[in-house]
Amino acid sequence: MTQASFEQKRLQTAQRLNISAQAVPRHIAVIMDGNGRWAAQQKLPRFHGHEKGAKTVQTIAQHCSDCGVECLTIYSFSMQNWKRPKDEIDFLMHLYAAYLEGIRPSLMENNVRLRHIGRKDPLPRNVLDALDQTVKMTEKNTGMNLGLALNYDSQTEIADAAKSLAEKCLAGQLEPEQINPQKFAEQLYTAGWPEVDLLIRTSGEMRISNFLLWQISYAEFYVTPILWPDFSCDDLDKAILAFAQRARRFGDVSPAEKKH
Repeated sequence: MTQASFEQKRLQTAQRLNISAQAVPRHIAVIMDGNGRWAAQQKLPRFHGHEKGAKTVQTIAQHCSDCGVECLTIYSFSMQNWKRPKDEIDFLMHLYAAYLEGIRPSLMENNVRLRHIGRKDPLPRNVLDALDQTVKMTEKNTGMNLGLALNYDSQTEIADAAKSLAEKCLAGQLEPEQINPQKFAEQLYTAGWPEVDLLIRTSGEMRISNFLLWQISYAEFYVTPILWPDFSCDDLDKAILAFAQRARRFGDVSPAEKKH
């Protein structure tokens, strides 16, 4: 898909929502929170919440693609989540393997490219196989990039990037004075992607939870009390509408303020 194709989709979205095309975010990141609480409210075991949440991912990813979003990064499993009960982790890993296999037809049909965001160790072999195969199958797709943050930790990502730059300096491939924000960003898991425009967190929690700390430096935050399994396309549209109303100055002042 060409940049013009993304722009055409964003124009259609802008017309539907009555906003400017420039107000449609290029990169959306989502902290998907509330699967367990959703299951508890339904008086169901926690794994039902994870199953419903996985279906929501597919719905929202499709809607983002239709809206002309270039990158969608979803926070699925953090490195800290290994502390959860073993039976829940075992179910989640089984769910990831099945999910990664099951979404392949949809990814190919919609020209979506999957990228893994995070470390592979200690993910189980069945998850790694499903992940590697899906990434390879979609690597030539030219539509929306879907970043799956699985076994992810932003502080670890930043440390890994710093280590990579240090190794390049020791190897004589880079001088320390050449290191700048752009060079650093090129070592991150999201290298080549635009920085996050809109960060959405469901379930009403007011924290970042060690997610994309570098990439969200100028992102707009949108927090909703809706639990992730109940998050709908209409809710995503509301988040985009809220984003469109923000004044993004990137450290500058508005044109009106410059006149005074």
